Amino acid sequence: MVKCGRPCKGDEQQSRDRLLDAALRLFLEHGYGNLSMETIARDARVSLRTVYSQFGGKAGLFGALIRRCSDQFIGSLCPELPPEEALLSFAGQFLFRITRPDVLRMRAILIGESPRFPELATQFYEQGPKRTLAQLAEFFRLQQRAGLIADIDPDFLADQFVSAVRGERLQRLQLGLEPTPDAAEIERWVGPAVRLFLAGCLAK
Repeated sequence: MVKCGRPCKGDEQQSRDRLLDAALRLFLEHGYGNLSMETIARDARVSLRTVYSQFGGKAGLFGALIRRCSDQFIGSLCPELPPEEALLSFAGQFLFRITRPDVLRMRAILIGESPRFPELATQFYEQGPKRTLAQLAEFFRLQQRAGLIADIDPDFLADQFVSAVRGERLQRLQLGLEPTPDAAEIERWVGPAVRLFLAGCLAK
């Protein structure tokens, strides 16, 4: 029997995931500027109208991919845990996700093509770094209200924390000068960075 009408929620999510998976594969293969929306729709087996209605355009689709990546760690900060434990857990998930080869390649595409497509940079920043920094800043506000973190601008703390965790090593990974770290290496990476950061901002 042919099904008519609006698909069920599960089917919609599967269709969206298939579209995002196809877009990721094609962006990595063709870059941003050389990839047409028609190619994405055809590969994902959806209508062009569906792509535009869900994402508004190619930049929105790219942003949705970044958001899907950041969703995997953005809500993992637990204010009920001690600050060190919460930040170690978050930093581990954050670094593991942003050091995957596909994510590094997407970042390279962004850097290479954003001067021609400024909307690409906007989508990347809003769906990735901006969300991450906002989540961290809120975490630090909650910790300050609990008297655990010193009275320092939470937005500044969020920025400094991300910088401390990523360090210069992320750039070496981006340049292909280091192999992709596994979970154990990520754990060794984040521990000293988180503890050094907290040494400067824990309440006395």
